[in-house]
Amino acid sequence: MQRYISRRAMVGKACIGLNSTILGASVIGDGSFIDSYTILGYPTRHKIMKLLENDYIDYDALDSFSEGCRIGSRCIVRSNTIIYEYTNISDDVEIGHDVLVREFVYIDSSTRIGSHTVIDGYVEIGKKVNIQTGCYIPPKAIIEDRVFIGPYTLILNDKYPPSGRLVGSRICHDAIIGAGVTILPGVVVGEGAVVAAGALVTRNVEPYTVVKGRPARLCYSRDEYEERKRRYINQA
Repeated sequence: MQRYISRRAMVGKACIGLNSTILGASVIGDGSFIDSYTILGYPTRHKIMKLLENDYIDYDALDSFSEGCRIGSRCIVRSNTIIYEYTNISDDVEIGHDVLVREFVYIDSSTRIGSHTVIDGYVEIGKKVNIQTGCYIPPKAIIEDRVFIGPYTLILNDKYPPSGRLVGSRICHDAIIGAGVTILPGVVVGEGAVVAAGALVTRNVEPYTVVKGRPARLCYSRDEYEERKRRYINQA
């Protein structure tokens, strides 16, 4: 199969790669690039379970159950990425290879999502966010504007798994999360805060502070962080 594009889909002046699948009433804005082997508008688990009651499932059946997703203008969705129905991606968003974006996710403009990242549904992500390779973003997480999240960061949402009671975490404007950080359920990382690589964040982080360690503890201010960064850059 070269590609499957639903008759209900509204595709602007976009480039659609070979072997890509666009289901349901999906919308793709002008100037976007949808790479090969991507699936847009994938139905939710509940709908898949309903389809399994039938003897045979094909793309027409999947299409008929899908409400589609929305991809804005000038977006890049790279190969082997799957985006579920009910997800809304704004303009100028860039998504890496092998990314999974589940249902009811909102990603605001000019955000970048690294390869092999999982955004597991019911998540809000702001403008100009940079999420690096291999991160896990669970349901109920909120990531505000201009946040940087280093590779292989894990955000959790269940204090006693599997309890079924999910508690979202929030990462506020302009925060920086280093590589390999684990953020426990319900934690708020304050505006402009910095979490050092490898930290285990078990409680709220105050705005414009820097924390490190397992568990993470205050080490200095964001101002000192910026001064250290300035000296480091000038040594090059």
